[in-house]
Order: sequence, then C-alpha cells, then structure tokens
Amino acid sequence: MSLLVLDPDIAGQESLGNQLLKQLTELDFHTIDTTDARATTDLALQGSVELVACCCACSTDLPDIPATIPRVWVVGETPSADDLLTALRGDVCDVWQLPIDSDELSQRVADIRQRMNERSNVMQAEMSEMRLELERDQRAGQYIQMGMLPPNPMDIGHYRLQHKLKPSLLLSGDFVDYFQISDRYFACYVADVAGHGASSAFVTVLLKNFSRRLRREYRVSMLSNPGEVLAWINTELIDQGLDKHVAMFFGIFDTQSELLHYANAAHLPPASLVLDGKVTSLEQRAKPLGLFPDLAYQSLTVEFPKGAKLVVFSDGVFDLIDQPTLAEKEALLADAIIATDNMDELWSNFKQDLQIPDDVSCLMVQYA
Repeated sequence: MSLLVLDPDIAGQESLGNQLLKQLTELDFHTIDTTDARATTDLALQGSVELVACCCACSTDLPDIPATIPRVWVVGETPSADDLLTALRGDVCDVWQLPIDSDELSQRVADIRQRMNERSNVMQAEMSEMRLELERDQRAGQYIQMGMLPPNPMDIGHYRLQHKLKPSLLLSGDFVDYFQISDRYFACYVADVAGHGASSAFVTVLLKNFSRRLRREYRVSMLSNPGEVLAWINTELIDQGLDKHVAMFFGIFDTQSELLHYANAAHLPPASLVLDGKVTSLEQRAKPLGLFPDLAYQSLTVEFPKGAKLVVFSDGVFDLIDQPTLAEKEALLADAIIATDNMDELWSNFKQDLQIPDDVSCLMVQYA
C-alpha cells in the first residue's frame, strides 16, 4: 500500500511528517512525501497513492483529491471540536495524533484499507446494478425501435423494398423507412443521425413520426419535389432544439411514369442506381438537416424502368470493408451492389464482426 505524507515542513527533523515517515518506513509501508498540496492532488489523480496523510496546520488546508482515496489528518495536539467537525465534513476518514503506537498505527491503516475495500465493493455492486438496469432499458428501446421499421421485405405493386439495419450498440442512430403515399406514389429514405446510442435513437422516433405525418399532410408539390420534404423536416428538427443533425437520402417513386424523384441532405455514400449491369452514383451536395434554418434542397429526377435497382447505404458500411483506401472500398461496394438482388447475399460481402464502430443501414428498391 502506497502512503503519501504531505507536510509543508517535512524537512524539519521534528516535523510531524518526518516523524510519521520514519514510523511508516519501519513498518515496511511504501511511502512518498511532498510539501505541496497541488503535487499531492496530481499524484492522487495519477493513481500513484492509496492513502494520503496530511500534516497540515488545520483541517481546511487539506488538498482536494478523489473521494476514492482516503485522507487522514495528522496532528500533534488534540484538535478542537470545531476543527475536528470540519475535517470530518471534509471527508477525512481518520485523525492520527502523534506520537502513536506502531501497532495502533498498523491497525488504523488496516482498518482504513478494509473500509475502502468494503466501500469499493458496494460501489461496484451499485454500478453493476445500474449497468444491468441501463441494458434492460436499452433492450426495451431496441425492441421499440426495431418495431418502428417497415415490413422486410415489402411489395408495392411491382416494386420490392428491403432493408437492413445493424446498430453499433443496442440502439441505432440510423433509420430506414418506406411507405405508400397514394396508388401512384411511394416514398423511402435512409437517415443517419449524428452519433449513435440513445440520444441519436430518440431522433429516429421523430423521423418515424414525420413519416406518418407525411402520409396524411403531404402537399401535391412534394410528390415530385422531395427537396421540399427535406426542407420541411429540417425546419421541424430545428424547432425541436435537439442539437442533433441528420444526413438523409429521400426518394419518391412515381410508379405510373417510372420515375424516381430524389433529394439528398449530406448523405454519404451517394445512392446507387443499377440498370443493365451498370451502376450510377446519384451524387448531390447539400447540408445536413437540423443545423441551418431556411435551407432549400434541390430535387433531381431519374428514370426507373423495369429491371432497375436502387441501393442506399449509410456511411457505416465502410467500416465493414477491409480495403485500405476509400476508392477501393467504393469499388468493392459497387461490385457487390451490381452482383446481387438479395439483401442477405449483399451483406455477405462485408465483415460480420459482432462489434462495429458505427451504425450501418441499407435500403434496396427493385422494380421487377
């Protein structure tokens, strides 16, 4: 056990600190001495000591160190009742009045160690219980979040929609949704909320609410202008004051005209359109949602005839690809997207680690 003795006058042969050091050394304790309260705090924070003995003029001069490291106040005379009360209120665990019998000193050190061990065990038990409770809450949240996802797969006329979502932890900051707006139109999106975990997952609940509202409250102009939808979601997120931003790809399919209207709010990687064995990257620059008010988002349109396929990943997919450079990762991703029409087969091209650093999600839309 390492004991640190703090005494501004430790150089003096008759000082309390000097007396205590000699006695502790004779008892085979490992000791450190210092004259500076700041150095005491630094050493304590570094984990270099397990107990601090303070030979200070009064109890108010004791250094501020972590509560996990016990402090004793070393005195040469019996302290006043007021000073003793102040010391105890300052989390001093014992008062040593020198001179003190060596057997008694050893026993006091042993008692302090036992109390700290018991306290540590109690804290560890409390932390374990808190961790279990948090995990239970997170699993309940995961159950709710997964329940918000759309059917997988889901058919809308001749279109088949599939998704995959893999959280880095229990809750995800990624979200995928698709839904029919009318007999002619259906919408889909992939959203990547900044960060991951509970705070980001909370935003996905709002996004699901936006999906429901859009089905009821859409304007006709939105059906060919998904940028208008992004602008609406941006305003709603800013009004919530959540201090979270969202990257999103949003698409609206016109099943009658065989067109895909899409808009992008800083979502990467770009969506991939596959037709006749070739992949086209639907690149588009824009700012994320939830940061800047009064933004306008551009809408673009591409043909989406029979045999076409749309695949949209969140950026976490790059963590599942071993290639060293971004260009090589993108090339492998493009090859995988072209090669398969099944979500599970597509996913088999990537690492299947149980623990990943970021949430990963994917949307696939096929027109058979």
